[in-house]
Amino acid sequence: MKKLLVAGAMMAALATGAVHAQDWKTVRFGIEGAYPPFSWTDESGQLQGFDVDMANALCEQMQVKCELVAQDWDGIIPALLARKYDAIIAAMSITEERKRTVDFTGKYALVPNKFAARKGAELELSKEGLVGKRVGVQIATTHDKYLTDNFGQDVSLVRYGTADEAYLDLKSGRIDYVFLDATAIEEGLLNKDGGDQFEFVGPSVTDEQWFGEGFGIAVRKQDQKLKEMLNEAILELRENGKYQEVNSKYFEYDVYGG
Repeated sequence: MKKLLVAGAMMAALATGAVHAQDWKTVRFGIEGAYPPFSWTDESGQLQGFDVDMANALCEQMQVKCELVAQDWDGIIPALLARKYDAIIAAMSITEERKRTVDFTGKYALVPNKFAARKGAELELSKEGLVGKRVGVQIATTHDKYLTDNFGQDVSLVRYGTADEAYLDLKSGRIDYVFLDATAIEEGLLNKDGGDQFEFVGPSVTDEQWFGEGFGIAVRKQDQKLKEMLNEAILELRENGKYQEVNSKYFEYDVYGG
């Protein structure tokens, strides 16, 4: 009888879990809010940007209520695991290292990574070329890891909580380069007042080992139903033109990539 009761309890738990897995009435997205054009916080404290509009479009497509939660980058995955929100949409590259902790949808964007510096500066992307140079990166990002893994002590990394902090130090001459997503540099530096004093330097960097397959939406590993819903919605937005509508607000090219 005890075995029957235990078996019955297990079946009931599994059934309840299956129902719960499909019961997505609301989806809460974690968003950085400090990485334009993907996300930023306006003067009224409201989140804006490509990721924000994409999150809302995805929720509309999935017919669920959408909630946006601002979260600093360096704690964005721990907060997902702690259930502060259900998914991360924050220009996060799909990498093997991150996939050990979270699951990802397929890509929803793909952009190259670039260095920027004051006009007239040159960049040789090698250990010899970076010796004595100070490069600004956002802490705990793929850009940080790429430079650390490939150049180690030969490059002096200056790590920032936000890209905007790195741009300020570049403008003041405290660092020689910034290394970020090309679109973020365009929006946050080159297209701003005084941006005509700066330019991209060196090659585009797209090594899949560090930068993965593009930007994906991260979910907890147990939330496979949500992952499926998001994957389906991304493809539907591409097919029905809504993706292109959002894209055109922020970019002059298809940020989805090939």
